[in-house]
Amino acid sequence: MPAKRLEKIIGHAFKRPELLEEALTHPSLAHERGNHGSQHNQRLEFLGDAVLQLTLTDRIYEQYPNFPEGKLTQVRAHLANRHTLCRRAQAIELGHYLLLGKGEEASGGRDRLSNLADAYEALLGAIYLDGGIRAARKFVAAQFGPELKQLKETSPRQNPKGELQELLQARSSANPIYRVVHETGPDHHKHFEAVVEWQGREIGRGTGASKKLAEIAAAEAALQGLEKAGN
Repeated sequence: MPAKRLEKIIGHAFKRPELLEEALTHPSLAHERGNHGSQHNQRLEFLGDAVLQLTLTDRIYEQYPNFPEGKLTQVRAHLANRHTLCRRAQAIELGHYLLLGKGEEASGGRDRLSNLADAYEALLGAIYLDGGIRAARKFVAAQFGPELKQLKETSPRQNPKGELQELLQARSSANPIYRVVHETGPDHHKHFEAVVEWQGREIGRGTGASKKLAEIAAAEAALQGLEKAGN
């Protein structure tokens, strides 16, 4: 069974397999079924987001004993942003297991960033309900090990927007411009995507649970892009 393969990949065998099915069910499928008794993953996504915040906070608090609150918040925001969650979802081939409506399937829903990030949070919520906080912590520790290692090797910036401003102003009087280009999710669980532009071109893009966090992620992406280009 495909679900058994996914359980092996994530290292958790569900005692309540209906939780896994709910985590994988996109709202489009429930809508196609007319919502008559059909469940989808938005409630589990809501729960999984809270579990992710708790388990990541616990992990980075232990791993970075010398970081002040501001840096800890920044690390957590980076790990919990939509792009990171999408990467983690892709690493476990989560898109392959999604249960989608026909329209969502036809429009490339298995590879859509928002679907993957949402389902990943829903999966964590399902693991928490099925196995408790210990199972959730085990999953997060295994899943975010590579991300945490990379962050430890490249210490996160205290103020990406400020650093980007200084870097660009040393080259030109033109200031970076931030724009929120996309907003998804229900009111209680919004996600924002922002871009930063300079001299008429996009130099960075990022996502976050608030407009401010999305802009910080965009600034970080711009700085990383400039560093890779040797600028």
